[in-house]
Amino acid sequence: MEKFFQLKERGTTVSREIVAGITTFLAMAYILIVNPSILAADGTGMAWGPVFTATAISAAIATLVMAFCANLPVALAPGLGLNAFFTYSVVFGMGCSWQFALTAVFVEGIIFVLLSVCGVREAIIKSIPENLKKAVSVGIGLFITIIGLVNAGICSHDTGTFIGFVNFAGENHTAIVAIIGLIITIALFTLKVPGAILIAIIVTTIIGIPFGVTTIPENFKPFSAPSTPYFFKFEWAHVLSVKFVVVLVTFLFTDMFDTIGTLLGVAEQGNLKDENGDIKNVKGALLSDAIGTVAGACLGTSTVTSFVESSSGVAAGGRTGLTSVTTAVFFLLSLFLSPLFFLVPSAATAPALIFVGYLMMKAVTSIDFADPTEGIPAFITIMTMPFSYSISKGIMFGIISYIIAKLAGKKAKDIPVVTWILGVIFLADIVFEAVK
Repeated sequence: MEKFFQLKERGTTVSREIVAGITTFLAMAYILIVNPSILAADGTGMAWGPVFTATAISAAIATLVMAFCANLPVALAPGLGLNAFFTYSVVFGMGCSWQFALTAVFVEGIIFVLLSVCGVREAIIKSIPENLKKAVSVGIGLFITIIGLVNAGICSHDTGTFIGFVNFAGENHTAIVAIIGLIITIALFTLKVPGAILIAIIVTTIIGIPFGVTTIPENFKPFSAPSTPYFFKFEWAHVLSVKFVVVLVTFLFTDMFDTIGTLLGVAEQGNLKDENGDIKNVKGALLSDAIGTVAGACLGTSTVTSFVESSSGVAAGGRTGLTSVTTAVFFLLSLFLSPLFFLVPSAATAPALIFVGYLMMKAVTSIDFADPTEGIPAFITIMTMPFSYSISKGIMFGIISYIIAKLAGKKAKDIPVVTWILGVIFLADIVFEAVK
């Protein structure tokens, strides 16, 4: 185990990796509830149980591939945003069947496998300028901080402003428990308590019981039998249609840059880079989400992608694929122990996400803001991710602004060829969205 995962080389231990893996799982376990709720919404034709099973198994498969092919502490699961596009745009908006949507996901996964093997996605990552890579890490930190604040009920748009803090007085127990959890997290981390984030999640869950935030159902049973997932429910009749191509391309680009952004952020936070400043074992990492997407489509769920919540595990000390193995094992256990895991409320996991925002902000200190051709694109990237609620859009506008800034600064020679190509593609995407 030591030799395979390179624990000493990366300055970690088995116990630390296990704690990190559990922390990552708890931070992203909500997807086991949210994904089936979205895909099996009234009118789609899908059932909650089979989608739940598909979600857990596809997450475990992809995360295990990440562990053994890339040796990185990154967990994967069906992505938010992509599942909403699946249901509300493709099935409800376009009037397509869920089998049609699954077919598009499957084809996307096959394309990604080919692009990953051929090194195309790896080349795209390497074409992103160094300051933008650091900005991606900071932007993701702010992005998941907002996710945590919203999940905790601390931030809301119902405050008379675009977004603001809620009034903590009265019956806002979820926000109060989350604040208590954040205080516990800060205290334990500052005291350098091993497993600080995981301990804070467990303690906050317990504290939530008297507040009514953590609810224990009557006749509670920790065990449950999983449903049978959908197997190979594809619809090939319309694969040559324009509608299919539009759906395929949307899945393709959103997934690609969400994954790239997450990998960049986690690598920056955990110092998981090689001597050239590139992500370690990046080809294996990119292949992992491609294989996960193919497996997920075969089981009956939307696109599988790398999760930004992996940052919480990295913050807990995770540095190798052993963290991912632990997370994958818990996804498999959740098939039988789902009632137990679902006791953990969002108020308990939200403080971990908020705190990780602080940890990922560290990269901002090494961004070259003195050079406007580097600093402005970095700022655009950081700003766009949380306010657009999208990692891919942050990368998109960051690349475009980088090209504009370099041209304005008469430094066009600093722009790599692949970056030019990405800029053209992103502009075309913006124009397409505007006229669609």
